[in-house]
Amino acid sequence: MGIHDLPHALAVHLFFTLSSVVIGLVLGVTLGILLSRKPKLSNVVLPILSVFNTVPGIVFIGLLLLIWGMEAITVLVALGIYATFPILKNTYAGLISVNPQYIEAAKGCGMSQTQQLFRVELPLALPTIIGGLRMSTVYTVSWAVLASMIGQGGLGEFIYAGISANDNGLILLGAIPAAVLAFVLGSLVDLLQTYTVPKGLRKRGSTK
Repeated sequence: MGIHDLPHALAVHLFFTLSSVVIGLVLGVTLGILLSRKPKLSNVVLPILSVFNTVPGIVFIGLLLLIWGMEAITVLVALGIYATFPILKNTYAGLISVNPQYIEAAKGCGMSQTQQLFRVELPLALPTIIGGLRMSTVYTVSWAVLASMIGQGGLGEFIYAGISANDNGLILLGAIPAAVLAFVLGSLVDLLQTYTVPKGLRKRGSTK
């Protein structure tokens, strides 16, 4: 294993990261919307999810190995679920923090509940949702290192090989690109916020 293997490992790591974040985005926003409509249910579900989120990634992947074995789907399911938590929590927080006066104004304009959600609530909650997307993206870059532990490649191969061989060079060959990848993807999410969120709302998202 050497630097010539780095491009392929980086591509695999990027694939697992982006795929998992997309899964997390879809699940997180959907569940966040549903829980914002059921406050009593959210008081039960969110604490349970918070406890579940403390389970170490390697333990969770180990459990999924019993179902799917050493396959890419095992990594995608595990990382997708972990990527869901920050987006779910921020989506829920953003929606319930929307000022009721805006919702009342939307009702006064004759909007249906679906129109209120997509034209008023989600746009106002967008800064907070994107904040969750950024956390999810950066975290998933580091979680994707676990893919190499079940033979699915990625930058973790360099890190674990370096640890086993006591080779700091190999460790850095995996760790530095992972750090750069996290920075680049995080910056792209920030750029997304710049182009999709009105300037007056960005501060709201950054404080969540």
